[in-house]
Amino acid sequence: MKFKICSVDGHSKARAGELLTAHGTIETPIFMPVGTAGTVKAVHQHELENEIGAQIILGNTYHLFLRPGLEIIEKAGGLHKFINWNKPILTDSGGYQVYSLSGNRKIKEEGVKFASHIDGSKLFFTPENVMDTQRTIGADIMMAFDECTPYPCEYKYAQKSMEMTHRWLKRCVTRFNETEGKYGYDQTLFPIVQGSVYKDLREKSATFIAEQNLEGNAIGGLSVGEPAEEMYAMTEVVCSILPPEKPRYLMGVGTPGNILESIALGIDMFDCVMPTRNARNGMLFTSQGFINIKNKKWQNDLSPIDPEGTTFADRNFSKAYLRHLFVAKEILGLQLASIHNLGFYLWLVKEARKHIIAGDFAEWKTKMVKQVETRL
Repeated sequence: MKFKICSVDGHSKARAGELLTAHGTIETPIFMPVGTAGTVKAVHQHELENEIGAQIILGNTYHLFLRPGLEIIEKAGGLHKFINWNKPILTDSGGYQVYSLSGNRKIKEEGVKFASHIDGSKLFFTPENVMDTQRTIGADIMMAFDECTPYPCEYKYAQKSMEMTHRWLKRCVTRFNETEGKYGYDQTLFPIVQGSVYKDLREKSATFIAEQNLEGNAIGGLSVGEPAEEMYAMTEVVCSILPPEKPRYLMGVGTPGNILESIALGIDMFDCVMPTRNARNGMLFTSQGFINIKNKKWQNDLSPIDPEGTTFADRNFSKAYLRHLFVAKEILGLQLASIHNLGFYLWLVKEARKHIIAGDFAEWKTKMVKQVETRL
C-alpha cells in the first residue's frame, strides 16, 4: 500500500490524497459503505460502483466468520471473488463487537470469548486468529484486534483497556509478519488508537501507535455516544501525533457534519452504517439538510430528493414517489433511499476533496455543515 498527499488546505488540516492498494487507487478523503456480511444492505454491487461511486467497502470479520464462514470464502478465492467486488475492501477485526455485544462476551488477556448472536455457540477470538481470519477473507486493509470502550467509561477502565489493546497489537503485528496473503496480493495492517475521551490516554495511545510504524493508522472508540465536541477534541489530539504522511481512518463516523468537521482535523477515511440504516427508516440526507420522507408534507412534492441532483435517485425520482414506496411498504423504497444516502455521502467527500484542492475548503465546510445539519 502507498499513500500520497496531493494537496493540503491552507486554513485547516484537511488533506486530499491517493491511497494505492492491490485492488485499485482510492481518492481521499473517502467514505466506505459498510458491507458487514459481504453485502451493503439493499444495494447491488453494480449500483455501488456505477451509481454511488464507492471506491472501497468495509466487511466485518466477526460476521463473516459466522456466515458464510471461512471455508466457503477461501474456496471462492477470497471475499472479493465471493461477492464479485473488484475494488478494495477493509475488514474490521471484530473489536467493535467486543463493545456492541457486551452482554455476550468475556474479555481475557488471551482474547475474547463470544456467544454467537445467531445460535449461542461459543467463539474465541485472539489477536492471532483474527489476523489469520482476515488473511483468509483477503481484505486489502486489515484492522488490529482491539477493545472498543463504551461511553461513559471510567478512567481506570479506559487505561486498562488501552494497555491491553496495545499488547494485543504487538501480537497482531507478530502474527501478521509471520504470515502471507493467500490470494497473490499484498495486504496491510492498521493499528487502532484507543483511550476513550481522556486526553492523556489518547496522547499515550497515539504515540504508541505511531511508534509501530505501520502503513496507516485508525482511531477507534469514538462515535459511541459521547458529545460531538469531545469526539472532535480527541480526534484533534490524535491527529497532532499520528504521522501526517500516513492515512488516518476515523472508525464509525458519522453524520455528514461529523465527516466534514473531521476532514478539517486531518482525517482521510470514514465508515458508518448511518446512511443505509437511516435510509431504511426513511431518513434521507441531502445537500440542503435531512428529511423524513415518510412525513405527509412530501406526499405531493414532485421535486427531486436533492435539488443539487447529487445521486441517481435525484435524477430519476421525486420525493412524492419515494414517500409512496415507504407508505406502501415497497422494497424498492428501501433500495432507492439507500442508494441515495450512500450516493450523497460519496458526493460530499468528493466535493470536500475538490475544495481542498481549490484552496477554499474551510469556507465551504462552514457553509455546508450548517446546511447538512438542517432538518427540512
